[in-house]
Amino acid sequence: MLMRTDPSISRLLMLRSGAIAVQLIAVLSVYFLLEHQIALLPLLTVIALEAVFQLISLFAYRNVSQAKPFGMLMQLTADVLFLTVLLSLSGGATNAFVSLLLLPIMIAAVTLREKGLVYIAVLAIAAYSFLLIKMPDHSMHQMNMSGHFIGMWVNFVLSASVIALVIGAMSRALKERERIIANVREKQLRNEQLVTLDGAAAQITHQLATPIANLQLLFEELLEQQPNNPIVKHMQAPLIQCSNQLNDFRKLSEQLRLKNSQEHVTVKHLQTQITDTLLLQYPDQHIQWITPPIAATLMSDVMLLPAILNLLQNATLANQKQGQTQLELSWQQDNLHSKCVYLLIRDFGSGFSAPQLAELGGQLMPSVQGMGLAVLLSNVTFERLNGSLTLFNHTDGGAVAKVKLAIVNTEKTAS
Repeated sequence: MLMRTDPSISRLLMLRSGAIAVQLIAVLSVYFLLEHQIALLPLLTVIALEAVFQLISLFAYRNVSQAKPFGMLMQLTADVLFLTVLLSLSGGATNAFVSLLLLPIMIAAVTLREKGLVYIAVLAIAAYSFLLIKMPDHSMHQMNMSGHFIGMWVNFVLSASVIALVIGAMSRALKERERIIANVREKQLRNEQLVTLDGAAAQITHQLATPIANLQLLFEELLEQQPNNPIVKHMQAPLIQCSNQLNDFRKLSEQLRLKNSQEHVTVKHLQTQITDTLLLQYPDQHIQWITPPIAATLMSDVMLLPAILNLLQNATLANQKQGQTQLELSWQQDNLHSKCVYLLIRDFGSGFSAPQLAELGGQLMPSVQGMGLAVLLSNVTFERLNGSLTLFNHTDGGAVAKVKLAIVNTEKTAS
């Protein structure tokens, strides 16, 4: 029944089921076997109410994959209250099992945040204090046991505080470690994916160089034989573009191989490069800069401009599908002392779907135009330059790519 339930709430419910069974057996054994005079009917009534609450909780959380923190907090609160009532009916602070009030604190230290943990710890201490105050006077003063019970209360408070601090800190440290390990594992898998793609791209480029060179020679011969043929003239532009792309790839590979890629670029110069390149490749698209360039120098390398152009290409394709020709670009900065600048690229296409927003930039996504590599490669480039990429849909339609770019510390660089 609990297979699809949140593991935290599932373990808590299973522990409570076992506790109810143990409580029922203990009460019946003490009353009938040991023949101790206890409030049998009130105790059975409380256990019955706890069982009803347990059944309601099992039904409520049967298909909940992620329980809310407030629900977990209420479950632990109910455990403290039920246990307090049972203890008050069976000896109060003199009951040997009063230390069971520490169990909800342990569970809260592992499952709840700091505020919830403090709340459960204070509630358990208050419950113990209530049991101590409500203890009969003859029990308190019999054989001068008042100091002993007060000492037990002090010991409970210290134990609850230590558990909340130590187990809470260890739990937070383990969660942070798991988060870091998960991020490192994800980056490692993505880097392995990129290395494979890099090898495949280099091999394909090498294989294409010879056929393109042969086509260039054939074109030159055709041009000499038929200089006025319009079909031959139309072959020139695609061949030149292919040759230029191969040369650019060779230069880029050489720069990356020599590790001389670290450089700086001003926001104004980057804006000029973006405008010129986009107008050259997509003359039908109109760029509108909403804000002027910010006076800042950015961390850059040879892959920064191609990474931004990948996003602009996707925005252009989204526009073309909807018959739009407008692209809106803008710069943002949190404040004058901020260490980063944001470039916002908005298209007027159909926007992203929910699955795309969840996966884009983190792994390969299938697309109609190709393999969906552009956003993945761009995201990797921005992260390498201490930046990031955020994708979301605009409220008035279209999609927005928000690129975070790190500002260079000019004072440190100058020194």
